[in-house]
Amino acid sequence: MAAPGRAAAPALPAGIDATELPADAIEIGRIADAWGIKGWFKVLPHSADPQALFSSKRWYLQPPERGPKAFSGTVLLKIREAKDHSDSIVARCDEVDDRGGAEALKGARVFVPRSSFPTASDDEYYWVDLLGLDVFNREGVHLGKVKDLLSTGPQTVLVLEYEEDGKAQERMLPFVSAYVDGVDLPGKRINVDWQLDY
Repeated sequence: MAAPGRAAAPALPAGIDATELPADAIEIGRIADAWGIKGWFKVLPHSADPQALFSSKRWYLQPPERGPKAFSGTVLLKIREAKDHSDSIVARCDEVDDRGGAEALKGARVFVPRSSFPTASDDEYYWVDLLGLDVFNREGVHLGKVKDLLSTGPQTVLVLEYEEDGKAQERMLPFVSAYVDGVDLPGKRINVDWQLDY
């Protein structure tokens, strides 16, 4: 029974099965709400280029961190169709065929396995692959470890974390070819033309 003044979360449709989250799963979006009356739902992607949502036909959902939850653990959706719609994506799956079922997914976090991401072109990298890489300049000086990436519009900026005098510090470096000599994903390293005092 719901608490007074709060609506109970809609129940998940039959046919949505509990499963395990793959070891290489990456959170790539969140279900915003139902869209229409035939089971479609609206997805807000975490990336401006959400190709992983389109390439993967198996989405793993986990409940929202806050608010009503229609399920716990991880469930699997078999995506029938996903397409761009305005500033979001709309999708439908085999397991949901009406608005009520789609409403039950509201707030759910969407994960897909990293292995199902489309192959990046030469000199293109997924942000998730750059996190945690060590950054060294041409002189072999360690500038820090990639903690985050920021999109500033025309370019992406690496946020590096390093320690100085026992305190955690940050430095920013544009992720552009003028400064980045190379990315070695297997070696977990980025080589750059950058100095400590820039």
